[in-house]
Parts: sequence; C-alpha cells; structure tokens
Amino acid sequence: MAPKARRRYAEIMRDVEELVNDHIAYRAAGAEQRSKLRLLVPSVGVFHTALFLEEAFLWQDDRRKISSRRFVAPSFNDIRLTLNTAQLMCLARGGPLQLVTFDGDVTLYDDGESLMPENPVIERIIQLLSQGIKVAIVTAAGYTEANKYYGRLYGLFDAVKLATEAKKLSDPQLAVMGGESNFLFVFDASADHCLRCIPRSQWLLKEMCAWTEDNISALLDVAEGALGECIKTLDLSAEILRKARAVGIIPSSKPGARKFTREQLEETVLITQQIIEMSAPKVPFCAFNGGNDIFVDIGDKSWGVLACQSFMGGIRGSQTLHVGDQFLSAGSNDFKARMACTTAWIANPAETVQLLDELQYHMQKRSD
Repeated sequence: MAPKARRRYAEIMRDVEELVNDHIAYRAAGAEQRSKLRLLVPSVGVFHTALFLEEAFLWQDDRRKISSRRFVAPSFNDIRLTLNTAQLMCLARGGPLQLVTFDGDVTLYDDGESLMPENPVIERIIQLLSQGIKVAIVTAAGYTEANKYYGRLYGLFDAVKLATEAKKLSDPQLAVMGGESNFLFVFDASADHCLRCIPRSQWLLKEMCAWTEDNISALLDVAEGALGECIKTLDLSAEILRKARAVGIIPSSKPGARKFTREQLEETVLITQQIIEMSAPKVPFCAFNGGNDIFVDIGDKSWGVLACQSFMGGIRGSQTLHVGDQFLSAGSNDFKARMACTTAWIANPAETVQLLDELQYHMQKRSD
C-alpha cells in the first residue's frame, strides 16, 4: 500500500510542478493571465524560481514517512515542509543564492527573547557568511538606536566580531533592517554595538522616496485613531504607543489588565487595515499581529527585502531567500516578502536550524 501511495503522491506533486512551470513560462512571455494555474487559482502570486516538488516530496517522504501512514492524510505541515525543500533544492542548484534574510521573533529566537550566544542558529549564519552569502535580519522591531538591536541580537554580533578578528570571516556582509523597511544598520566590528546606521539617502528605493513625511504622519494619525476605537469597542486592556514610523497597541501596565485574545488581535488588525485603506494617504503599510501587540508600520517586509537587495549589490529575488514564521494572510508580516523573493515558512527557531542544515546539504550535494 505504501509504495502505491508514494507513487500517487509523487504524481500529484509532479502535476503541480508542471502547472508552476507553465505559469512561469506564461509570465515570462507577458501572458500570465492565460496560464492554467492562474485559471485554477486567480489569486496566485509570483514564483521567483521553479519548484522541484516531486523530488522534494520524495525527500520529505523518506524522512516523515508520509506515504506509510494509514489513517493520517498528508498534513498542512507536510506540504509546508515539502514546499520549503522544493525551494531550497532550486536555490542550491540554480540561484546562485546570494542573500538570506530572516525574521527575528519565533524565527531566530523565541517570541520576546533575544539571540543568545548559545543559540545554534548563530554558527549556521556564520557558515553562510563564510561562503560569501549575505545575511540580513528584516524585523518589525523599529528602533532608531544601534544599542537596542544589539540588545536583541548580541549573540550573533559578538560571534561575527570574534570570527572576523580570528580571520575566520573576511568582510562579512551582515545587515539589520528595522521597522519592516525603515531603519538600516550594517555590521561594523569597530562601531559601537557592532552596528553602523546607514542614512536613508543611501539606501531608499526610488519608489520609497515618494512617501512624503506629511503622508506618513497622516497615515499614522488614521491608524492611531482606528486603534483607539478598537480599544473602546473591544474593551481592550491596551495602551497606544506611537513611534517615528509606526503606531501600535501594547498590553496595559495597569494592575488587573487582561491579556489580549487571538480573536481580539485579529479583529483589531483587520478593522485597522480596512480603515487605513479607506481613509489614509496611499502609502504602503503593514498592520500585523505580533501575538501580544499590534503595530502598523510604514512600508512592509517586501520593501525591506527589496531595499536590502538593492543596497547589498542589486540581488535578484531568485537569488534571495527570506525565512520567517508569519505567512498567513491576515496580520502576518512575512507574507509580503513573497513579492520580493523566494521564501521558507518555518514554525519555530528549531525549524530554522533544520532548514539551514538542509540548505547546506543540498548545496553540498550540488558541488559533489
């Protein structure tokens, strides 16, 4: 029974792989509306590379024994990990992979925590840097000071500094894009807190220069008003926090404050997003659910990744991998990164480590 199921599942994956290839071909010809995949899934997005889905399924099946199960059908996680593998295989063989960007919370470290020296992901990132692959952390944390990013990521920065001083790394290309797409810092072993702020004039994309300060302020005003109404309507124990390029709600510091429920967070995100789209100036923004807070940022991770690609040498989406945990469409800020590059959807920091080990496996297999 298992060999038959394995063969049938592989055939299905091959059929989907061919649909993706057909869509890519039509898009290259400027006629993507005519692709079979577009007809079946009108909302289908951009594929930056092909996806080796059949081979990826067989690879995952050897490890997860999907086709050997009698009662449990292929799950969401089976499909998610198979798609990750298909993307890694393509990047390892084609690409070439030049840039890996990471989300912070839940991707590199547990929610609300910091990147500690003992975190196993650090040695994997250093391995990427030693291979000449550039790395950027694209995070919602919107700090304007280097010391605050250092406080969250010091384990990585200290390790890269030590590796640089020991001549294990030469000129590592490591950056942090904060506030989704608003504050760019690059690693500098000689700088305070190992980070040097890059003026906006040196990295802003042409399209981003059209976002005027007046329009940004007006959008944040609308967002702040919408969040305030949600606090009243949903009786949230929350406080509004306004920043230079973001506004959000955080748990109230008053005694007896109640925790936010998932439903309250999702409702607030969707209401705020709708009000901004209807009433605010047309500036790109991201309203996202942080699990224990909600923030509206100017721009989003697609702009953050695009800016990193441009600043770090004009890297294409087919040569970039973004790793994150938030890819559901409602209130998830990694979702937009799909417009800028290839992506891998992980569920926790341990999966990020596994993903990077798998990437190295496929890259080594290519070179053998």
